[in-house]
Amino acid sequence: MELKRFLKDICEAPGVSGYEEYVAKIVRAAFCSHVDEVRQDRMGNVAFFKKGSGSGERRPRILLAAHMDEIGLMVTKIEEGGFLRFSAVGGIDPRTIVGQEVILFGREKLPGVIGVKPPHLTSADELGKGHKMEDLHIDIALTEERARKLVAVGDLALIRREFIQLAGNTVAAKAMDDRAGVAVLLACLQELERLRHAADVYAVATVQEEVGVRGAAMATYGIVPDIGIAVDVTHAEMPGVLEHEACKLGKGPGITVGPNIHPKISEEIIRVAKEYRLPYQLEAFPGPTGTDARAIQVTRGGIPTGLISIPLRYMHTSVELLDMDDLKLSGRLLAYFIAGVDLSFVEGLSCC
Repeated sequence: MELKRFLKDICEAPGVSGYEEYVAKIVRAAFCSHVDEVRQDRMGNVAFFKKGSGSGERRPRILLAAHMDEIGLMVTKIEEGGFLRFSAVGGIDPRTIVGQEVILFGREKLPGVIGVKPPHLTSADELGKGHKMEDLHIDIALTEERARKLVAVGDLALIRREFIQLAGNTVAAKAMDDRAGVAVLLACLQELERLRHAADVYAVATVQEEVGVRGAAMATYGIVPDIGIAVDVTHAEMPGVLEHEACKLGKGPGITVGPNIHPKISEEIIRVAKEYRLPYQLEAFPGPTGTDARAIQVTRGGIPTGLISIPLRYMHTSVELLDMDDLKLSGRLLAYFIAGVDLSFVEGLSCC
C-alpha cells in the first residue's frame, strides 16, 4: 500500500487507548503481505513476524514497536439537558479541545461539539483564565431522555479531524502520535524485502502506550528480543519552543541518546545513517523517555533498546503535523540497521 494513503487511513480511524480494534484491522490488512506470520495477543498488540536468513543454532531477534492507540475522551456523566461531562484518556490539554467537533461512539455514532460559554457572557476574570476539563461539556443537541438512550457512562469520543495535505511533503491529522510510527514499520518491512537480513524481525503495533506503555511491556515479555527499537514521534521546531528542545522538520529522524538507550544501539544506528548518507538528528534524553522504549528496556532481565523519532509539530492536538520524507527516511534507516545485525553484534551488547 502507498505509504501516505496508509497513514491517512489509520490516522482517521478510531483507536483510543484500550479500544484499538478498528485501527488494528487496517494495520493487519496492510502488513500481512510483507511478513511470514501475524499474531495478536490478549491485550490487542499485533505482532508481524518476518523470518531472517541467518543460519546456525539461532538467529538474532529484533523487536520494532510503535503504538497504534491515541488519546481521546470518555463520558463520565449525562447531565440535565443532555449535556455530557467527560474526562481525558491520555494526555489531553483542555486548551486545545474548546470549540472542537467530536464523534461520540455510543449505541450509534453521534456528532457533537465541545462548547464553552461565549465571551459576551463571560466575566473579565474568567476570560483571562484557561479552561479546565471539568468545566467543559460535549453537546450532542439531544434531549436528556434521548441522550440517556443513546449514550452511557464510559462511551468514548474523538476529536473529528480529516487528514490534510499542506505545502510540499507535509501532512497533518489527529493521531499522528503514533500512527506515523506504525507507518514507519510498514516502510521498514517494505524496504527489507529488497535486503538480506540474518535477524528475525518482530514488528509490533502496540496498544495502551498513552496510558502507561502497557502493550509494549507485554509484547516484549512474550517475544524476548535481543534488541528492541521503539519508533515514536518527537517535538519539531515551532514558535515558542527552544531550539535544543526540538528537531527540525524535514531533516531526518531523531536518534535518541541517554540512559533509556543502550549506547551501542544508538552508536550503530548513527553509523548506519552515516554509511548510507541518510540525514538524521541527535536527541538527548536524560531520563526515561515517554515512549515504548521505556517499557522495552526494563522487561525481563533487560533488553538493549534504541529509539528513532519522527519530528512532529503540535503533539497531542488534532492537527499534528509532520514531513513524509522524515517518515520514509526513518523506515529506510531501520531496515539498513536490521540488515547489519548478526549474532556477533548481539553478543557484543552485553559489555558496554
